[in-house]
Amino acid sequence: MEATVNEVPVHYAEYGSGTPVLALHGAGVDHREIAGALEPIFSSVPGFRRLYPDLPGMGRTPAPGTVRSNDDVLDILLGFIDTAVGDEPFLVMGQSYGGYLARAIAQLRPDRAVGLALICPVGAHTQDLPAHEVLVSSADLAGELDPDLEAAYRSYFVIQSTETLRRFQQYVAPATSLVDEAGLARIFSNWKLRDRPETAPAYPHPVLVLAGRQDATAGHEGPSDLLEHYPRATLAVLDRAGHALLHEQPDLVQALVSEWLARVRESTTA
Repeated sequence: MEATVNEVPVHYAEYGSGTPVLALHGAGVDHREIAGALEPIFSSVPGFRRLYPDLPGMGRTPAPGTVRSNDDVLDILLGFIDTAVGDEPFLVMGQSYGGYLARAIAQLRPDRAVGLALICPVGAHTQDLPAHEVLVSSADLAGELDPDLEAAYRSYFVIQSTETLRRFQQYVAPATSLVDEAGLARIFSNWKLRDRPETAPAYPHPVLVLAGRQDATAGHEGPSDLLEHYPRATLAVLDRAGHALLHEQPDLVQALVSEWLARVRESTTA
């Protein structure tokens, strides 16, 4: 599906019906990664309409020269919400880079964004990162990936198993060739948002923050520091998980996301 916002055609996938859930993927991929991880969860939790846009410069959403910063990306996402969601209350989820944008949306629309979930979120600054550490290396990569994709897989996953290789091949690898590297470089050169999420009043709705104990990209200390901004947050730092936490701990992700969805429903019907 497609919605044009600020003259940018935003490609997105949509599934289900009910309360809208906007789910934002990370950098260097497209909507298929986060959708592939979340759809098995929502298949057992009815009543939610899932919206998975490709962010500008990734997947099938272009990043024209007018998109020069994360503020421009945020403006597109706010316009997308107005177009695809309207005035309804909605939930917002974000993985990695998508978590940075999701926090900003929750800050700017606290009256309508009634739940926030962050998965390995990055922020304005990243510090105290552990070295990349492979905990499991049981996947046979012989002939499975070209050298660039093999390097990407090895640097992304701390659990390198047959199952995580399958997930990488299905949900991550197909999107890598669609990335507009120049467009992302232009956007990321103006990384800091005009209205920084950490300067906003405390967000009053249910929040879930998931971090990987072995995450060498976002770390786990930055996500832990977010708790002061989210008085209704559950924080889970998962061992045996790096930045690919969605793929490395799917059972725990399902349990924690399902519990968060239940908290959101409880708070909105109270």
